[in-house]
Amino acid sequence: MESAILRRRALAACTATVAIGALALAGLTGTASADPAAPLPTPAADAQQLSPGLLKAMHRDLGLTESRARARIGREARAAVVAADLERSLGADFAGARVSGDTADLTVATTDAGQAARIGNAGAEAVVVDHSLAELNTAKAALDRQAWRQAPSGVPVWYVDIASNRVVVQAADVSAADAFLAAAGVRDGLVTVRRTSEQPRTFADLRGGDAYYMNGQGRCSIGFPVRRGTQSGFVSAGHCGTPGVSTSGYNQQAQGSFQGSTFPGRDYSWVATNANWTPRALVNGYGNADVTVAGSTEAIEGASVCRSGSTTGWHCGTVQQRNTSVTYQEGTVSGVTRTNVCAEPGDSGGSFISGSQAQGVTSGGSGNCSQGGTTYFQPVNPALQAYGLTLVTSGTPTDPPTNPPTGGTWAVGANYNAGDVVTYGSDSYRCLQAHLAQTGWTPADTPALWQRI
Repeated sequence: MESAILRRRALAACTATVAIGALALAGLTGTASADPAAPLPTPAADAQQLSPGLLKAMHRDLGLTESRARARIGREARAAVVAADLERSLGADFAGARVSGDTADLTVATTDAGQAARIGNAGAEAVVVDHSLAELNTAKAALDRQAWRQAPSGVPVWYVDIASNRVVVQAADVSAADAFLAAAGVRDGLVTVRRTSEQPRTFADLRGGDAYYMNGQGRCSIGFPVRRGTQSGFVSAGHCGTPGVSTSGYNQQAQGSFQGSTFPGRDYSWVATNANWTPRALVNGYGNADVTVAGSTEAIEGASVCRSGSTTGWHCGTVQQRNTSVTYQEGTVSGVTRTNVCAEPGDSGGSFISGSQAQGVTSGGSGNCSQGGTTYFQPVNPALQAYGLTLVTSGTPTDPPTNPPTGGTWAVGANYNAGDVVTYGSDSYRCLQAHLAQTGWTPADTPALWQRI
C-alpha cells in the first residue's frame, strides 16, 4: 500500500527546523459589483484608515511601498466581496478562491467548466479543478474527527489547499501520514503528503497586541478588546489560561480573569476585565501609530496580514491556507489559519489584522522572527460567536440602540454575504460587505455594512 501511495503523491521537502517548544519557556507561556475596480463601500478598502505602523511593517516584511500597500489592501477587500458573491452563485461547483501578488489578482476555482464565463465576467480568473471545496472540507473534517479521538503521531499539520485543489497533510514520514489517513477513512485521491520537520508549539508567553500576565507568571498577548453586554474584556488564545485564572496587565496591575477557554480542539478564550481597563478599537503599533479596528471581515487565501504581539511587535506576511488543523504537544487544534508571519513565545493570543479588519488571535507555529517561520491564528469570528461577544470597532456604536424596532429578519450572530437582503423594523436593507452580525451593528446604524432599499 505504501509504495502505491508514494507513486501517486508529491512529497515536498519543507525547511522548518525548529525543535519542539513547550508551553512554558523561561517563565513566559510565552451581491457585489462585477467590476473588480469598482469602489467598495467598506472600511477595509478605505486606504486612508491604514496606520503608519502597519504600512511600515508591510514595507519591511513584504517589500511594499506605502502606495503599493494601500492599493493592495484595497484590491484584496474588493476581491473578498467578489469571491463571496461567486461562492454563493456557484453553489456546489465552487472550489475556493485566492488572491496572488501585489496586484491581488483574484482566482476562483470551479468543478464546472461551464461556469468559467460567469467567473470571468465577475473580474476573476477561472480555474477548472476536480474537487469542490465542500468535498475537500469533508475530507479534512474526517481527519479532524480522527485527531480529536487520538492525536496523530508525526503528523503536525493538515489543511485544504485551494491552489493545489487537495488536502495537504504534512508529516515527518509517509508511514505516519498513511496511518492517519487510514484511521480517518480518507481516500488517497484527495490528499497530497508533504514531508516536514516542522514541530509547532504554542506561543504562550485593552489594546490588541499588548502583554498580559496569567496568575502573575506566564505572559500572553491580547487579541482584540470586546464587550459582552456592559462587561468589557478581550479575546485571546485558549491555551493561555482556563476559566478562573486571574490576569494582570502590561503594567502588572490587576486586570481581570478568564471567563471561557477552549483548547485543544479550538484555541480561543475571553477575559473579563475590571472597570480600570477601557477597551479601545486599537492594535498596538509598537513604536508607530496604533492600528484602528473597523470590523472582522475574513481575508481570503493570498491576502496580506499583519500580527502584533508583546514579544516581537509587528510582523507581516500573507494568508497561506484557511481551515487548517495543527497538532501541538497538548493536542490538535482545527479551524486555524496558516500564515508565513513569524512569531515567538509570548506572542500567543496577539492580534492578526488585515487592513483594518480583525482576523484572529495567534495560536502557535514554528520558527522565529530571526530566521522566519510559520504561524497559525484562531479566527476571531468563531470566538465572538462562541461566547456571545461584540468586537470593539471604530465604526460600531458602543451600546445597543435604546429603542430598537421590533420585527425583521436581521439577527445578531448571523453571517451575511454581500447582496443578502434583510428586513429591520419595517425597512429592507441590502448587505454591502460580508460580516458576522454583532450587537449594535444594526442595518439602520451601520451604513458601511447595509444599504436601505
